Amino acid sequence: MRANFIFSEVWIGLRRNLTMTIAVIVTVAIAMALLGVGLMINAQVTRMKHYWASRVEISVFLCKKDDAFPVCKTSGGMDDTQKKEIENTIKAMPQVQSVAFETSAQAFEIFKATYADNPLFVSAVRAEDMPESFRVKLKNPEEYSGAVGTLKTLKGVSNVINHQEILDRFFGLLERLRWAALVVAGILVVSAILLIGNTVRLSAYNRRRETGIMRLVGASNLYIQLPFVMEGVIAGLLGGVVAAVLLIVSKVFLFESVQIYLAANSQLEWNDVAWVITLTMIVGVVICVLASFVTLRRYLKV
Repeated sequence: MRANFIFSEVWIGLRRNLTMTIAVIVTVAIAMALLGVGLMINAQVTRMKHYWASRVEISVFLCKKDDAFPVCKTSGGMDDTQKKEIENTIKAMPQVQSVAFETSAQAFEIFKATYADNPLFVSAVRAEDMPESFRVKLKNPEEYSGAVGTLKTLKGVSNVINHQEILDRFFGLLERLRWAALVVAGILVVSAILLIGNTVRLSAYNRRRETGIMRLVGASNLYIQLPFVMEGVIAGLLGGVVAAVLLIVSKVFLFESVQIYLAANSQLEWNDVAWVITLTMIVGVVICVLASFVTLRRYLKV
């Protein structure tokens, strides 16, 4: 097989169908970039879930004197004996791993740190306004529903807040963004396949005389098909390179602008981005090769 002939045919095909080739490259680039963004969002969500899985707690707030919660109407506040009874009850629950008591003063310090950028709001709250609470850590955060139901029935408990439910809503939003990116990427992949098919078909039609001569002299199917497939590979590689640049830009300007609000151990890392870039480039080349082969088998009778 003469390599110089193959490369010359590839160059002729790319030059004759330059507009279609550019369209294929752009479509593949956008499709792979959106696919990569979806995979990067998925990697970010996975990292955050792993980070927060061991940190999810249930906050069990205790009734205060003159508390507005209906269950606390008859309560004059909790004394040490009642607090100890609630603590022992919580510790006896099979789902519970550990229990920590948080005083009003400790809660107020956390409140001040959380809203440090809003001093007017902080000045309107006093330490005695903050409720005392138990911070409950479960052995399995996914088993929170039964634990929360039991904790709400305890006498002297004003409210129960499960951090897992808050995180689930946040992760649900990220999941919807990921699926939206993947769906759009899928539509663009189909568009890329159709464009590649049309490009290969047009290239095969323009070179039908050369193809006929090659068949007459006994050239193999692979020898005839290879230049067309190589055109698809080149378009896929170029599209993958453009997609890689777009993904790097997304990591720098999109993900890193959000990650300043995330814990250090839950942030998307560059090795995740490198894995996504590698995968999208492979996918881009594979769909171009498959589209070329399918089109050639259908339209190029060899």
